[in-house]
Amino acid sequence: MSINTIILLVIGVISFSAFSNSTIFYRLQLNSWEVIHRKQYYRVVTHAFLHADWAHLLINLFVLYSFGNATTFYFNYYLGGFSDVRFLIFFLTAIPISSLYSVIKYRNNPNYSAVGASGAVSAVVFASIFFEPYSPILLFAIIPIPGIVFGAVYLGYSAYMSRKQVDNIGHDAHLWGAIYGLLFPVITRPELINLFLKKLISF
Repeated sequence: MSINTIILLVIGVISFSAFSNSTIFYRLQLNSWEVIHRKQYYRVVTHAFLHADWAHLLINLFVLYSFGNATTFYFNYYLGGFSDVRFLIFFLTAIPISSLYSVIKYRNNPNYSAVGASGAVSAVVFASIFFEPYSPILLFAIIPIPGIVFGAVYLGYSAYMSRKQVDNIGHDAHLWGAIYGLLFPVITRPELINLFLKKLISF
């Protein structure tokens, strides 16, 4: 069983358990005020294993399933083995890194809370784009567009919606997760930036 499959199962089990148990949901969700003022730092990780409803859960699981195995393969091929360990480290670090901005931004707002693995999932999607920038991504699961084009639009949209703050979607986490996904391969092996640039100009 791959590490991606294990992560999917853990997220599914915990999210399902929390659907019918408000105590679990409350204790594990990201609440910036609780993190900063009560030092409940575990929340910056545990919230990714909760989801607001079935639609939220299934979308994240589907995207993680679709891109997680590919990213694990790229880690193995380009980073030289230990792909499951690397992917686990990558995914678990992507959760707090994608959430840090929101923690700081809403540190004095006791009413702010967030759940979902979207930040880490965005990191996984963008890591796959890093390795194969022109591999097609199905927009709305129908329209194929190059990954790098999707990525540019996604980053722009997330940055714009983050400033607007007109919905309950964690655009900040999406944005910072995506950026981390692009940076992680370079952090691991700086020379991979040359691979990315070479593939980027070879369309």
